[in-house]
Amino acid sequence: MTEEIKDLTPKYTVPGIQREAAGRLIGVLRLRLHSLNDLHLTLKHVHWNVVGPHFIAVHEMIDPQVDRVREMADDVAERIAALGGVAPGTPGTLVAERTWDDYSIGRADAIAHLGALNLVYTGLIEDVRAGIKEAGDIDPATEDLLIGQLRDLEQFQWFVRAHLESAGGTLATGDAHSESEAAAKGAELG
Repeated sequence: MTEEIKDLTPKYTVPGIQREAAGRLIGVLRLRLHSLNDLHLTLKHVHWNVVGPHFIAVHEMIDPQVDRVREMADDVAERIAALGGVAPGTPGTLVAERTWDDYSIGRADAIAHLGALNLVYTGLIEDVRAGIKEAGDIDPATEDLLIGQLRDLEQFQWFVRAHLESAGGTLATGDAHSESEAAAKGAELG
């Protein structure tokens, strides 16, 4: 992180929240904003690069997720602004501040992409849950925003996992530890 963003304490914030606490919330929300902007781009990447017999199902499943994720990013950015912070929306800031690598799968079978995307959603959902916990100690409005987004993200992961699950309830990519490993296991199903 750059020196400029280490202290995110705003000059003012919403009534009832201390400025320092608002700065902590802004930090949590900045990473949520980056992850949502990254997810939007990753979902479009999958949408554009998916191939194979499940192409149309996955292609059409992804677009509503893209639209909702963009709305989520807008909500998070506006909450940052309401708290007195700056909502960074530039690619350079996203790359400089994120704590994860780019999505690693290029043109691939639909099920391979879904295997990798399942891991993307897992990481994102875990981070949102941590953000909810931190926000809950400071601000119920921010906590509520994140809880609503968590429900949608978990539903999107369920849609993805439905393609990876056997009738017996086994997730084909359940023991994968990387996107490439998950994609390979998913491709075995395709």
